[in-house]
Amino acid sequence: MIDPIYILVIGMVIVVGGIIVFKLHPFIALIAAAIVVAILTPANELQAYYIAKGLSASEALKQVNKSIGERIATEFGNTCMRIGLLIASASIIGKAMFESGAAEKVVRSMIKVTGIRNAPVGFILSGFFMTIPVFIDTVLFLMMPLAKAMSLRSSKNYLLLVLTVIAGATMANSYVPPSPGPLYLVSALNVPIGLAILCGILLGLCTISVGYLIANYLNKKYHIPLRDSPDIRLDEIKAIAGKADTDLPALGWAVLPALFPMIMICIRSFTEAFYKTNSYSPLPWIHKTIEGILFFGDKNIAILTGAAFALMVLVKEKNTDQDKLKAFLQSALMNGGAIILITAAGGAFGGMLQQSGISTRIADMTKGYQIALIPLAFLITMVVRTAQGSATVALITASGILAGMAQNADLGFNTVYLYLAIGSGAKLIPWMNDAGFWIMCKTSNLTEKEALKTIAPMQSLMGITGLILTMIAAKIFPMV
Repeated sequence: MIDPIYILVIGMVIVVGGIIVFKLHPFIALIAAAIVVAILTPANELQAYYIAKGLSASEALKQVNKSIGERIATEFGNTCMRIGLLIASASIIGKAMFESGAAEKVVRSMIKVTGIRNAPVGFILSGFFMTIPVFIDTVLFLMMPLAKAMSLRSSKNYLLLVLTVIAGATMANSYVPPSPGPLYLVSALNVPIGLAILCGILLGLCTISVGYLIANYLNKKYHIPLRDSPDIRLDEIKAIAGKADTDLPALGWAVLPALFPMIMICIRSFTEAFYKTNSYSPLPWIHKTIEGILFFGDKNIAILTGAAFALMVLVKEKNTDQDKLKAFLQSALMNGGAIILITAAGGAFGGMLQQSGISTRIADMTKGYQIALIPLAFLITMVVRTAQGSATVALITASGILAGMAQNADLGFNTVYLYLAIGSGAKLIPWMNDAGFWIMCKTSNLTEKEALKTIAPMQSLMGITGLILTMIAAKIFPMV
């Protein structure tokens, strides 16, 4: 039987070697790696994986008997289910906001508040606070077009703007409920959610401050310019940047495609929390209002509606006829389709790694270690995240390993510090087995090699900073 560690190494060699050394298309390299990992995974590990997910022995056996192609297609489809509509709709929003001048209007309005010099600060804070109630993918899709528009004001700072968006969004995604991973941790470790939100925001603001400094350093070290992309060409961006304010949409219309999804998703989050905790029967009109909020606040419906608003603004500003609108949609969806395929292939590869038993293997390797729980929590989460790609799976795995230790051991500090250490470990190390890595690459137009030299070290250093600050805070303010 092949050790899952060896399976992981083989998968890494195929993906990294295929893309960087042999210049394979990422989709081909990721699917090839997924196939090899699936072939090498023993049947008993596969059955144990499905049983751990809650399936009965007979149901798990049915899953084991499925063909490798079917298992890969299932993970591929699961990733598409999560991000397919979001990416397609966000592609329409991004391209429509550019061509209508809406993105340019938003950028000019932001400059009036922050100034060009402080624009990256506005981007990193926006990325952080917007990701607290909204999925990180949505924030990246809506913020990257603004980074492209803003970069024309300072030709040397495109990488800085991209990294600030990513820094803000990724740290909120690991530290602050109601993001899915932190929300699970709150329950698993019995951390009061109010305390988790407060400490998560405080640590998040500290780590993104370090991320901002790292982004500045990387921006000076690597000159990565704004490039032509399949959906938007540089000459088109420059032409829009040269327009007078009177030729751009009103600010209200300009922000509507991006602001509507954000607001509706936030309102739905608060409504669900309130609605589930009250047992009384609301009046009919209240019931209808809640139904409407839950419908339009669904992330897929919200961003689809945002895409409809973006098209309305485009038609209004450019007097686009039906034929031009069809051509526009085809171009936007072709670009979105390419991102969906690569991202879903990354999800399939990560899914095959999870099925190989890598998480269980790491849990066995760390069994029995109860000393220095904070760095141990960080280390376990880091290894699982790097091994199989998903930050959320890493958070869940680490909490499963550490929850018993946390309850049985005399920690000497509040469990919120364990929660923060796990969140910090989930930032290390993003690479090609993570679907989010591909979203960051494709929305920013960075190559895989550029992303590994910039995004990966920045996230990793922010995670390490989070660990150090957590350990210091646990020592000075144990809260027990």
